[in-house]
Amino acid sequence: MTQALRFDGRVAIVTGAGGGLGRAHARLLAARGARVVVNDPGGAVDGTNAGSASGAMGAADKVVAEIRAAGGEAIADTGSVTDPEAVARMVESAMQAWGRIDILINNAGILRDKSFGKMTPDQFDAVIDVHLRGSWLCTQAVWPIMQAQGYGRLLFTTSSSGLYGNFGQANYSAAKMGLVGLMQTLHIEGAKHGIRANALAPAAATRMTEALLPEGAAERLTPESVATGALFLVSEDAPSKAILAAGAGVFAVARVVETPGIALPLDATPEDFAEAWPRIVAQAGAEPLEAAWAQTQKFLSTPQPKG
Repeated sequence: MTQALRFDGRVAIVTGAGGGLGRAHARLLAARGARVVVNDPGGAVDGTNAGSASGAMGAADKVVAEIRAAGGEAIADTGSVTDPEAVARMVESAMQAWGRIDILINNAGILRDKSFGKMTPDQFDAVIDVHLRGSWLCTQAVWPIMQAQGYGRLLFTTSSSGLYGNFGQANYSAAKMGLVGLMQTLHIEGAKHGIRANALAPAAATRMTEALLPEGAAERLTPESVATGALFLVSEDAPSKAILAAGAGVFAVARVVETPGIALPLDATPEDFAEAWPRIVAQAGAEPLEAAWAQTQKFLSTPQPKG
C-alpha cells in the first residue's frame, strides 16, 4: 500500500492562490501538513485592479482563513509576482515565519487574449511579465534558500496552449512554452542541490477558463482533481523534468521528443533536403533528450553518407 503523502515540516509558497487552481493547491498542501504562503494580489483576470480590495478581506486572506479554519497554518501575501521588491518581501515573510522554503508553485497568471494581428505590445508584455518573468523572479528568490537546504521542489504552470497552440493566445502560449524551457534548465542546474523541477499543464474550471468551457464541463474539470497530481510533483519522491497534463481526473505526461534524424552530405542542396523530409520526420525511434548538448552529440555521432 502506498504510504500517505505528507508535507509535515515543509513550507510552500503558492502564487495566484486566491482562487481556482492555486487555492486548490494551497488548501491540499495545508491539509497534508505544509505551512503555506498564499500569494494573490487580487484583481481581474486580465491583471487590472490588483489590490483594489484594500480595507476588505482579499482573495489571499480568504484562503488563509479557510486553511486556518481547517486546522492548517498559512499566511497571506498580496504582492505582485512582477515586482522584485514584493517578491523579496514574500520570501522574507516565509523565512521569518518558518525559517525555510521547500516548495514553490508558480501558478499566478493573467489573460489578455487577442488575435495575433490585433495584439498590442502592451497585451503581449503584460502576459509575459506575469507568467514567465514572474515565475523567474519568484524562483530566483527562493533558489539560494533551496540550494543551502539541499532540498527544493519547483512546479511551473504551463498549458496546452503553450504545448500545442491556441487561437488568440500568442502571448499566453509564448509565456507558457517559455516556462517549459525554464523548467528543463532548472532540472539540470538544480540536480546537485536536491532541487527538482516539473511543469503542470492543467485543464480546470476557473475564472480564466469559465467563458471557454462547454456547458456541464465545470462539474468534471475541478481544480481539486488537478491538485492531486500537483502535490505529487512537489512531494519528496517527486520526479524531475516531468510535464504533467491533468484535468477531470485524467492524467497524462507530455514529452519533448526528437526523431533519430538522418545525415545528408554537408554540401546537400535544398532539393536533397526536400526529398529526405519524409525520412526526417519519421517517428520510429523518437526519444526525449536529457539536455541541449545531447542533440549536438547525436549530430556528431551520426555517420555522414559516403560518396
